[in-house]
Amino acid sequence: MMKKLLLTLFLSAGLLIYAQVGIKTESPKAILDVNGDMNLRSKIAVFDATDNTVSQGNNDQLLVSQGEGYPPIWKTLRIPEYEPNKFYLIFNNSFSDKQGITFASYEQANIATSREVTFVKGTSIGNLNGFKKIDGLSKTISVFSTQSKAYFQFETVVQADFSTNGSTDTSIDYACGIFVDDKLINLRQRNLKAINSSHPFLTHTQIGVVENLSKGDHTVSVACSRLASYGATGRTLTIGKNVYSNINDFIAQSSLKVDVYEVPEVFNPIIN
Repeated sequence: MMKKLLLTLFLSAGLLIYAQVGIKTESPKAILDVNGDMNLRSKIAVFDATDNTVSQGNNDQLLVSQGEGYPPIWKTLRIPEYEPNKFYLIFNNSFSDKQGITFASYEQANIATSREVTFVKGTSIGNLNGFKKIDGLSKTISVFSTQSKAYFQFETVVQADFSTNGSTDTSIDYACGIFVDDKLINLRQRNLKAINSSHPFLTHTQIGVVENLSKGDHTVSVACSRLASYGATGRTLTIGKNVYSNINDFIAQSSLKVDVYEVPEVFNPIIN
């Protein structure tokens, strides 16, 4: 009788080892398939076949799947701590462009009204004649809070193929604008003037700020225009690229730095 009992126990153990076991289910989908709540009174451990070790993880760690065919691993979940009603740097990046834009003498903006009336914050780029985008500086940014401040710093080099200045001044007026979703948020006008050496250039820098963008994705871009010429018929203006070899495209390249500060409303946990 005892031999029969032992044989039955061994056979049952073999079935448990090689068969799928279901609790509250007649068709288990894994070695152990529980259809319902499970209460663990002791510990969970993960076996690592590479070194034959068993890890129980550390306090506050989570068991994270690595995908089918791979054992799960323990991960630490970190949630950043924020003080209420304070702005924090949420997005920071910078971009560059060496292609730039070129304006021939005939590519001047035909502004029907005064510049004071034309260049107004919020104006659509489609209503600003003669503006060309610097393609490499058009980027998408994301905003996660209704309370935000976005800062944009644009820098480039402007050059013209002037000869040395003569008895009559030679110069070109130009303007560059920073746009968010193709709406003007900042604009600067300057004048590049011929000097006592040929092919003059200058460094152009401007900073724009916009507050409380709507939550979601937005496109930031930079565009410039040739506004007027004075004794510069037939002369070319370049922005973000060189028109002559006294500088190169590395020196003349454009850059845009973007910082977005927010009062956090969405908290994205970080797992490492």
